[in-house]
Amino acid sequence: MRYAIVTETYPPEVNGVALTVQGLERGLRARGNEVDVVRPHQPQELAQPHELLVRGLALPRYPGLRFGLPAPRRLARRWRLQRPDAVYIATEGPLGWSALRTARRLGIPVATGLHTRFDTYLPDYGAAWLQPVALGWMRRFHNQGDATLVPTRELQDFLEGNGFHHPRLLARAVDASQFSPRERDLALRQEWGLDARGLAVIHVGRIAAEKNLGLAIRAFRRIQQLRPDARFVWVGDGPLRERIAQDNPDFIFCGIQRGQALARHFASGDVFLFPSRSETFGNVTLEAMASGVATVAFDYGAAREHLQSGYSGVAVDNDESFISAALNLAGDPALRASLGGNASLAMQRLHPDHVVAEFEALLHELSQRRRAHALAAA
Repeated sequence: MRYAIVTETYPPEVNGVALTVQGLERGLRARGNEVDVVRPHQPQELAQPHELLVRGLALPRYPGLRFGLPAPRRLARRWRLQRPDAVYIATEGPLGWSALRTARRLGIPVATGLHTRFDTYLPDYGAAWLQPVALGWMRRFHNQGDATLVPTRELQDFLEGNGFHHPRLLARAVDASQFSPRERDLALRQEWGLDARGLAVIHVGRIAAEKNLGLAIRAFRRIQQLRPDARFVWVGDGPLRERIAQDNPDFIFCGIQRGQALARHFASGDVFLFPSRSETFGNVTLEAMASGVATVAFDYGAAREHLQSGYSGVAVDNDESFISAALNLAGDPALRASLGGNASLAMQRLHPDHVVAEFEALLHELSQRRRAHALAAA
């Protein structure tokens, strides 16, 4: 089978959407499919034979991220020459819209992915009044596809209750062979100023307003009252990094980490704080759990789907509970070890191969359905 994936973010950009899309692409290809990727051109980059690179522009307030410009003519020309059996559109930007319209015009089935709840970001940027508009825009986009793939039952239920026509569950995966307690690195902890008994509180993710990072900072300052030797380690980058670093000179900023380096940073932490309330899913929650790190997160997204509170981490529903859970873990090494060990074991069943097989089956189903309709109309 031949499939096309359209995305406006892709590695070396580091975010959950880019890495998820790359994993699906590689997984489909490993299962014997031909996969074309349509995405924005990145600096000093040459297209591979399976890629269509389009013009892109920098995303305002997000250095290092780009969005793709519409390319309907190039898409139509390529898809007429090498017609995909189905198209997966991972992002709702200008490139995604042009791909959706082109696929519909050519009669190619389309699955869309709802990776980001843009409407939930708006209050953090002073535009809460635009939330209904943003949700309506997303609904209009996804309802033009044949299926909208979502990572949790919670989100599937929300979309069904808000006029989205075809939400389908596609679980997220975590590579437990990469993210593992075995990656814990005492030398790295020493760089952070910690020995084996020290306390490393860690946050991994984009350092941006919508991530609710002030809560994580407040929780850590409370932890410091209990454990003055604790260190707060930040992995990632974003528009708020410079300001947070200036306001908190004792914090340790490690920048963006990839591959095994990221796995070492995760596993070398003791408590993972994930204060975001705006994630559609939150891949880093699974990565922290697979790494055996005791995790505190709000009870939605990845945490609601996969974290059993009190057994494989702590899921909370308000700010005070978040801080209380962080303090409890900071003061109880045995509890941290128990929750982290249970979490690591639980994540071993979320193998990427299973998710890719479901993804392939769904695209094949859309392709077969379109062919059946075409035959019936002939």
